Amino acid sequence: MPLAAGDRLGPYEILDPIGSGGMGEVWKARDMRLERIVAIKLLKDQHSERFEQEARAVAALNHPNICQIYDTGPDYLVLEHIDGKPLQGPFPVPEAVRLAIQIASALEEAHGRGILHRDLKPANILVTTKGTAKLLDFGLAKFVAADSDFTKTVEGTVMGTAAYMAPEQAQGKPLDERSDIFSFGAVLYEMVSGKQAFSGLSTAEVMSAVLRDEPERLRNSAALSAIVMRCMRKTPAERFQTMAEIKTALETISETRAELQPSIAVLPFANMSRDADDEYFSDGLAEEIINALTQVAGLKVIARTSAFAFKGKNEDIRRIAEALGVTSVLEGSVRRAGNRLRVTAQLIHAADGTHLWSQRYDREMTDVFAVQDEIAAAIAGTLQVKLTGKPVTARTFEPNLPAYEAFLRGRQQSYKLSPEAHALAEEHFKQAIALDPQWADPHSYLGRVYFSQGFYGMRPSTEMVAVARAEAGKALELLPSESIAHAVLGIIAASYDYDWKEAEEQFRLARASEPLPPYVHDMRAHFYLLPLGRFEEALQERMKAIAQDPLNALWHAHQAFTLLCAEMYELAVVEARKALELDDRLYVPHWVIALSYFFQGKRVDAQEPAEEAFRLAPWSVAIAGTLAGLLARAGEKDRSEKLRATIPAAEPVGMYLYHLVCSEIDAAFDCYAQGIEQRNLRAMVIAAAGFLKPLRASPRWPKLARMMNLPGTM
Repeated sequence: MPLAAGDRLGPYEILDPIGSGGMGEVWKARDMRLERIVAIKLLKDQHSERFEQEARAVAALNHPNICQIYDTGPDYLVLEHIDGKPLQGPFPVPEAVRLAIQIASALEEAHGRGILHRDLKPANILVTTKGTAKLLDFGLAKFVAADSDFTKTVEGTVMGTAAYMAPEQAQGKPLDERSDIFSFGAVLYEMVSGKQAFSGLSTAEVMSAVLRDEPERLRNSAALSAIVMRCMRKTPAERFQTMAEIKTALETISETRAELQPSIAVLPFANMSRDADDEYFSDGLAEEIINALTQVAGLKVIARTSAFAFKGKNEDIRRIAEALGVTSVLEGSVRRAGNRLRVTAQLIHAADGTHLWSQRYDREMTDVFAVQDEIAAAIAGTLQVKLTGKPVTARTFEPNLPAYEAFLRGRQQSYKLSPEAHALAEEHFKQAIALDPQWADPHSYLGRVYFSQGFYGMRPSTEMVAVARAEAGKALELLPSESIAHAVLGIIAASYDYDWKEAEEQFRLARASEPLPPYVHDMRAHFYLLPLGRFEEALQERMKAIAQDPLNALWHAHQAFTLLCAEMYELAVVEARKALELDDRLYVPHWVIALSYFFQGKRVDAQEPAEEAFRLAPWSVAIAGTLAGLLARAGEKDRSEKLRATIPAAEPVGMYLYHLVCSEIDAAFDCYAQGIEQRNLRAMVIAAAGFLKPLRASPRWPKLARMMNLPGTM
């Protein structure tokens, strides 16, 4: 029976129409018993099943960003009345991110209770007068546990709204949380751009676009565009896997206030000197300016690796700025002639390529630090960002010039993951220390290099821990606040001493200094959070490193390893491939892909990436053990035995992986236990990894866990 204003429906007085559609009508009403305004949704007969579905779905949810249900009648729902308007973009990026976090939180709650929305679109999201997003209309919602085929619809039917449905939804295939994630991406795209991600003149054209086309990338924000595009990938395995992951990514953007602050990328300065070997100096000068600019409050500065990713490439400044998500770019050149130094620098506005500031400095080499500070101060003034009240400099100590040059050479080599590069870095850092013993930085970096040599199996780990600890200690004697030195002591406390309280304290001290280098985030995730099974925190910590340094392949590779440990194998492969897109010479992503395939049961597929990882890093015992196991399973016994023979007895983790791949669990346990007893640096990192479950199921595990001082075992 049609309703009209003034009618009574049970205890509710009908006031005004709100809207109508194919499923029925929505009216504003007054609850005469409680004297409150409500919304009444009156359903048409043919939609009674959908009505019951929505009632059960909404009743199961209690969240501030979800429209609440108050009551039900024979053919109506009584809902929270929301004073607001449907979501309609474009919004400024900060506002879009704020609302998107609320929507993601609502969907996270629904998914956590086994409920998929299946019809997420702007019309089903209201923004209240106070600026709060409210998710409504669960008419197509489905309880995941309701049947064994997830949300497969009736044969031959497709339910949802074409422009926002996932490809698998458009094809009538089974759905899961990742289908809502696709729809969320399409909604967020429209919130930022003001236009639909997929469009056409007919429903068929729109659905075709969903299945075939990639929308144009958002230009407002590179960071947000990356999140949106990942949500809308055609294959579910390549999307974010949970709303919690999306919310974390959005919160990272919000926390850094990336769109509210001036931001800059400092490109490597061109070496204009006659001697090509002086490139270390021009690169070092650019990096020192990066370090100085990170001290400027209100300025977002892209880290070295991402900024240097464009070195030697003739890329348009605007494309570089878009890729890095910055508003300005600094480029320059350096020419050395004897004791004279000429530095030119230009600050470029990314939006239109115009010069905001430029300067040439002709100085003595001994003035190099003053030049760095003057450039940083000029940039801060030009961009009108707030200064910290102290000189714009990243230095608490000014070393002598020969020590500085040696340090720059060492730092340049330390970024390369090979025994040869690390040996050169060690040599240069020692030179810097000899030339200026009072400077803390070379000690910190040398400590990090020593630990890396032990961790990656380049040199005996127990030997390298002792010297790494000593160098970190010397750095802190000279500069007690040195964050890298504290982080080195933190990873030693966790992976070698099994002293979790000390590790926590050292990382607290490391994080007390701002700004925090990306590798401190990475070290805390890898050596402290991963072994304790705190995977979500580890993923978040690594996302912070990626946000600071988005084109650093190693951070993506380490994130892939985190996903591998968390048994998110498909996503680990996706993240590893991202790392390879940035640097295909990196061995870690190939190894992660190999293990991810193996633990998914794709043993044949695992061998090729394992072979490639070994080709790139034949010195890695972990990779040698993995490949030897895969070869043994493939029947290549001779190659497997030869490879096994290369693994030193003092490196049991390689043999642990061999036995694990061969499903020899007792032997794998023996090798892993040996690694823990010997305090092998790579053993502790995987203590909580999903693929270690067969070992943790052993009755021998509790004793081993007590040896590692794992929480809850003492």
